[in-house]
Amino acid sequence: MLFAIEEINNRTDLLPGISLGYQFYDACASIARSVRVTLALANGNEVLFGPSQAPCTRPAQVQAIMGEAPSSLCMAMATVIGPFHIPMISHFATCACLSDKTKYPSFLRTIPSDYYQSRALAQLVKHFGWTWVGAVRTNDDYGNKGMATFTETAQQLGICLEYSVSFFRTDPPDKIQKIVDIIKASTSKVIVAFLSNLDFDILIHKMSHHNLTRYQWVGSEGWIFDSQTAAMDKHHILDGAIGLSIPKAHVSGMREFMLDFWEALFNCKFKQSKLSTENQRECTGHEDLTGVQNSFTDMSLMPIFNNVYKGVYAVAHALHSMLSCNKTCNKMQLDPYTILQHIKRVHFKTKEGEEVYFNENGDPAAKYEIINWQPTENGIVDFVTVGLYDASLPADKQLNLQNKSLIWANNSQQVPVSVCSKKCRPGTRKVLQKGKPVCCYDCLRCAEGEISNITDSITCVRCHPEFWSNERRDACVKKEVEFLSYKEIMGALLTAASLLGTCITAVVAFIFFTYRKTPVVRANNSELSFLLLFSLTLCFLCSLTFIGRPSEWSCMLRHTAFGITFVLCISCVLGKTIVVLMAFRATLPGSNVMKWFGPAQQRLSVLGFTLIQVIICILWLTISPPFPFKNFKQFKDRIILVCALGSAVGFWAVLGYVGLLAMLCFILAFLARKLPDNFNEAKFITFSMLIFCAVWVTFIPAYVSSPGKFSVAVEIFAILASSFGLLICIFAPKCYVILLKPEKNTKKNMMGKKTPQSF
Repeated sequence: MLFAIEEINNRTDLLPGISLGYQFYDACASIARSVRVTLALANGNEVLFGPSQAPCTRPAQVQAIMGEAPSSLCMAMATVIGPFHIPMISHFATCACLSDKTKYPSFLRTIPSDYYQSRALAQLVKHFGWTWVGAVRTNDDYGNKGMATFTETAQQLGICLEYSVSFFRTDPPDKIQKIVDIIKASTSKVIVAFLSNLDFDILIHKMSHHNLTRYQWVGSEGWIFDSQTAAMDKHHILDGAIGLSIPKAHVSGMREFMLDFWEALFNCKFKQSKLSTENQRECTGHEDLTGVQNSFTDMSLMPIFNNVYKGVYAVAHALHSMLSCNKTCNKMQLDPYTILQHIKRVHFKTKEGEEVYFNENGDPAAKYEIINWQPTENGIVDFVTVGLYDASLPADKQLNLQNKSLIWANNSQQVPVSVCSKKCRPGTRKVLQKGKPVCCYDCLRCAEGEISNITDSITCVRCHPEFWSNERRDACVKKEVEFLSYKEIMGALLTAASLLGTCITAVVAFIFFTYRKTPVVRANNSELSFLLLFSLTLCFLCSLTFIGRPSEWSCMLRHTAFGITFVLCISCVLGKTIVVLMAFRATLPGSNVMKWFGPAQQRLSVLGFTLIQVIICILWLTISPPFPFKNFKQFKDRIILVCALGSAVGFWAVLGYVGLLAMLCFILAFLARKLPDNFNEAKFITFSMLIFCAVWVTFIPAYVSSPGKFSVAVEIFAILASSFGLLICIFAPKCYVILLKPEKNTKKNMMGKKTPQSF
């Protein structure tokens, strides 16, 4: 401060003709003493020190107070002088609480508020991935308020504190020992220390008795750039420490000014000075200043000197703006309130080009250097600047670490790991451990059908129904759509069987058409036989509608076509059965039943039975038709594409009607099975209906229990099996006679009678 005052008093462009006076006080870090001095200054009973020949020497009126350094002392002093509006500028008080202008209206400072430092420390911890840390603080306003802001910001960034302890340098040794024990028992590897250098010296002394070099320290500006603290760390507990410091500064002329303290430094006197003791030697002027290590030459304190320097110049610029006139000083009327308002508005540059101004809270721009403690070979700690923090920049650019190699605890080159729980890899989710902070959790594997594709996910996301989770549960894989296709072996075999049945039916129809005038064909109702062959052809072909990708049209066609063609087929068989019964009864004396079931009635019966099924199908398609349906639940890795029934009542009505006709046909054929062999067709119809009913009775449980596309295959197999059963049982014996036993294909043979055989 003295250097700044003398420099200002020697300038002609700043406060010309006016000399600044000063008075030093040492409060000895005592709040009571600080308040007493403050009250004395506020009373205006001090004398302004200046040259005796000065024309304007007058009783002192304090225009501003520089200091104090500790936040607690500044709070007490600022509370006292606040009502008097006397400006108070601190160079080292960082407590964020001092920014409250309702409590401390006249307080300003040239060092940033801890509000920014605490947030910067939290961002620094987050940058290195430390989410599980311990915290130690000074038990005063500086430490408590600073750590409170750090804790709040840390929680927002997902950082947890395993412990947070406080102490003061005057605390009993057992309390400090308890803090050491807490640190030793902790699992976190990083300790955030919001301490003053005096308090930290006490803690370091206590920790020196324990092997605690494995912890990574993160420090506030109160100690991170303090050479005395580094000198006390004989056991290298703090090696690799990282933290925030006031930016380095150079005040030109400061070192030259220190030469004035030559006599104090070397304990000597110049010739023109009167020797105070006989032992004191005479200064030669050849003493080496560079080799001296004490508080006068400690350039690590230069940032603090610079803050004092800027504070004095802020007052000078405020006075200069008020007194910009050529009048004599005895006409000046100064009051603290006006000076305070001018100080708040100052904006100037130092001779090194640094801008000085205060915001609405009386705080300067918040800028910090990031310092890393790197031990050298000779055991001296080198404070290496490894980055910068500028609160005026956007949030994502405030923290800027330079590409410099950092030294960590135990002289390690690897960034320490300090987490309560390891990160949950993709495919798992975090589950908090009961009774512990949010940073402590277990990693549970996502359930089937769910994924988490990011690290440390708190939830698992369910895949879309058309996707399923892979084995690692970190990605959704598109499910394969499964349906009975022509391209696969089973689909190809069923298609071949369907076409084979169609071809065989066509061959039989050709044989019957070729031999249509023969007794075998004519005796078995050739018209119904051709209609039956036509319906069987449709039955074989309708099975093809069940193969391939289901669509709206194919789903409606496959079930209705199946129901109508089979009713047509069974109606023809039923008609042939009735004809057999009527023909036998017509041979009885006095019987005339054939006129009631002639060709016209046969056609009408087939048409009527089929029309009923057509009406059922129309109602089904109108009310609730079948539709394509994606079954996601049956298999986890594939989608079963099937035709949903729509109306289950419609489906079972169609199937039930077919079954009803089949049972009626079976019963009638069974009753006529003992008629004469040469004329009787009922035995073959009985066998065919027996096969037909057996197939469809076994179809129901097989269809219900078959998974996926196999249920469709079962339905196709039932259609083909029943169709082949009808074709073979009814037409094979006739083709055998026509082709291989033509001698039996005569009217005489057809009219012959044999004794009926039972079966």
